[in-house]
Amino acid sequence: MAQEFTTEDKLEYQFNPVTAGSLHFKVRAPNDAHVALTTGSTEGNPMYEIFIGGWGNTKTAIRRNREKPDKAVAETPDILSDAEYRGFWIRWAGGSVAVGKEGQVAPFVAWDDPEPFGIGYYGICTGWGASGSWIIEGGADVTTMDNLQYSYRPVPVGGLHIEVRAPSNAHIALTSANHETEPMYEVLLGGWENTASVIRYNRQKPDKVRVDTPGLLTNSDFSRFFIEWHNGHLKVKKNGTLLIEWQDPSPFGISHFGVRTAWGAQGHWRVKTLDPSAVPASQPGWNLPPTAPSGGTACWVDAQRGEVPPNAVPGGFDNEQLYVGRASHEGALIPGKIVPSHGVCYVAWGGQEHGKEEYQVLTGCEAAWVPAAGGKLPDGALPSGETEDGEPLFVGRASHEGTLTVGKVQPSHSVCYIPYGGQELAYPEYEVLVAK
Repeated sequence: MAQEFTTEDKLEYQFNPVTAGSLHFKVRAPNDAHVALTTGSTEGNPMYEIFIGGWGNTKTAIRRNREKPDKAVAETPDILSDAEYRGFWIRWAGGSVAVGKEGQVAPFVAWDDPEPFGIGYYGICTGWGASGSWIIEGGADVTTMDNLQYSYRPVPVGGLHIEVRAPSNAHIALTSANHETEPMYEVLLGGWENTASVIRYNRQKPDKVRVDTPGLLTNSDFSRFFIEWHNGHLKVKKNGTLLIEWQDPSPFGISHFGVRTAWGAQGHWRVKTLDPSAVPASQPGWNLPPTAPSGGTACWVDAQRGEVPPNAVPGGFDNEQLYVGRASHEGALIPGKIVPSHGVCYVAWGGQEHGKEEYQVLTGCEAAWVPAAGGKLPDGALPSGETEDGEPLFVGRASHEGTLTVGKVQPSHSVCYIPYGGQELAYPEYEVLVAK
């Protein structure tokens, strides 16, 4: 659900928490692997603590503000091991905090906080007789001693989907509190009378990067942007095309965003936090393999509400493993992407993304992805659906905003259409699924 704001013509940010995010990690410890989630880089209220393998490696709990009783407790005997790394994920979105095992969609412990807060940092520690070795996705390997003292680091990944209607000067601040901070980033879109855009650090000039963007904003229609950060690499895209970027050599944790308009401009905003990462790909890590060597004959299996049957063909990655699916819509049978954590198969049709709770999953074949372009199909491309007019459709995929997203190749249109962010997006260059 997007938040909507109206900003007046004044240089004053309206701040809101970034309440969605995720952390993927592996840990080797005999017991008591603890993770803290905080707004800033030190302990303080509000904060969450997740105790994995506590109470002698028998339970896992979620605690808020160091207060008992714990908000959620699950029996998890032998969940940790001192002999091998075990993988986990933690997700938070709008107050829902969930903890799961690597490769599993459903969490094994979760809690809904009625008063969510912005999370910019995570801390890790071990104690109660345990030392630990950690591998954090997107970060360095860490060793923690048996001392129950958190070692804090910025949450590495996040993003905002932004729609804004303004004649000029739409400003976004990224901070580690619900006010202006040091450090902080500012993205100034359509400044200088709607002729240029910049990334600014700590309100200081010269700007870190500036690009000419004549006519970027309009007061008649919403302009769509995507701002993402990954270990200090700040990117701003418009309609999927990179607009401006900068690498911060000393990243910080972003827990809040602010929006404002100024210099003669008022604005109307719709802002949605990037959906948190969910289940990472299975071993050996978080990387998607180029093929899915399951063997056998291709078979479409009925499923619903996020179900993924055995031997399902993985097709992409968007904070979690995506699978190849298809679903009926408006008289067409359309290939698309299954997002298990969303409980649907998304298909692209009529310029929009449509989520279907009932769908079919491609299983039982060894799949390869072959580059193609302009509506061309490689030998062995698997017919996987048809338009409402009877034209065959094929499974394709394309890279978009850091994801690898499954969609449909429609040869007569010379593109691969992918469903993403509520839209149907066309890519003239793509990969096609070939069933061996």
